[in-house]
Amino acid sequence: MRLSRLAALFATTLFACQTQAADLLQVYREALANDAVFASARAALTAGAERAPQGLAGLFPTVGVTGSYVRTDGTVDISSLNVRRDSGATVNSYTVSLAQPLLRWANWETYQQGKLLTAVSEAQFAQAQQDLIVRVAQAYFDVLAAQDVLATVQAQKVAITEQLASAKRNFEVGTATITDSQEAQARYDLAEAQESAAMNDLEVKRSALQQIIGRPAGDLATLKPGLLLPKPDPERMEPWIDSAETRNYGVMAQQLSLEVARREISKNRAGHYPTLDLVASRTHSNQSGVLPTAATQAAGIVSNTSNIGVQWNIPLFSGFAVTSRVRESIALEERSRADLENARRVATQGARQAFLGINSGLAQVRALQAAEVSSQSALESNRLGYQVGVRINIDVLNAQQQLYATRRDLARARYDTLVNSLRLKSAAGVLREEDLAQVNALLQSL
Repeated sequence: MRLSRLAALFATTLFACQTQAADLLQVYREALANDAVFASARAALTAGAERAPQGLAGLFPTVGVTGSYVRTDGTVDISSLNVRRDSGATVNSYTVSLAQPLLRWANWETYQQGKLLTAVSEAQFAQAQQDLIVRVAQAYFDVLAAQDVLATVQAQKVAITEQLASAKRNFEVGTATITDSQEAQARYDLAEAQESAAMNDLEVKRSALQQIIGRPAGDLATLKPGLLLPKPDPERMEPWIDSAETRNYGVMAQQLSLEVARREISKNRAGHYPTLDLVASRTHSNQSGVLPTAATQAAGIVSNTSNIGVQWNIPLFSGFAVTSRVRESIALEERSRADLENARRVATQGARQAFLGINSGLAQVRALQAAEVSSQSALESNRLGYQVGVRINIDVLNAQQQLYATRRDLARARYDTLVNSLRLKSAAGVLREEDLAQVNALLQSL
């Protein structure tokens, strides 16, 4: 008996764990592991980290080994001695060479560019992390909003069904006209169409969330009722704009890209500069066999040669290729400068739009909360008036629709305000996972 109770308790606990609604942080962590866009950004970060060592390689010495093995066969014919002999010789040689750049300005600029490009990839990855937070929150609250719309339509349908039945009964007893029944039937048909559209929209929103987390989304935790949404801190727009102009990761990546473009100009101009290298080599040669000479003596020669010195090169003319590449890099620098200005404008516009969206959302939430109370009172008054005959059926239906629309808009305003708070921090370059945890604290499990 005790074992059966324990088994039942275990099964109940397991079922509860499996059916527990996922919250925003859980969905975000699944997105970290499964989102294809973020996986691409992570791979780009790994690849970008290799640009620094690749640039550094141009400052290190290069060492190589070359060699050859040659077999020579021939015939020696000494006519005075009436002697004819076969001859053959082998030559086996190899050379170990080293070249250390001493003065190569292009290699130095490549090294500096490698470090900058690694920093660019890090800034782009940080931006991808912030974008993932915003995308997850947007997709999450889109699902909740679609669920609210469907629930609102279904609740409205139930209320219209009750009102339709009431109108038919009143018409049968002669206390209402056929118009009341027709109006209620028209509202019911419209509610069915809206329910179908809401179900389709919910499926679309769930598919969008599934695209991010890589699996079908189950039940999601909802917002706590009657919560107070936080205001932006600071409450003035100017600090957010200033932060967006300097700390936004998109802006930082473009600033680094501009510096890369500037160094590309210097690197291309280095095509006119002289180069100086330290060179050293060691050559070993082993020659053996019968040489095809009149003496026809066996030969075995081993030689070792070492060289060390400097090698310089002064470019004189390259068909104007260097000049053309310089002009090209100057134009690309101008493009990078324009891209930086555009990134600043996009970041400031995003911060401004999100800040205004938060303030507008907070005002809408306050107004809609008051409207919800008023709409509830209006519905109760219209129901009472319909019962005593001073209101008609259409008045009750309109009051019901107004109440449900207010509740739907109130939930949507809350979701938009929370997403805008994340967008504002992302535009300012200060969005972290801790900010998502703060939003997650406003949710409750089903």
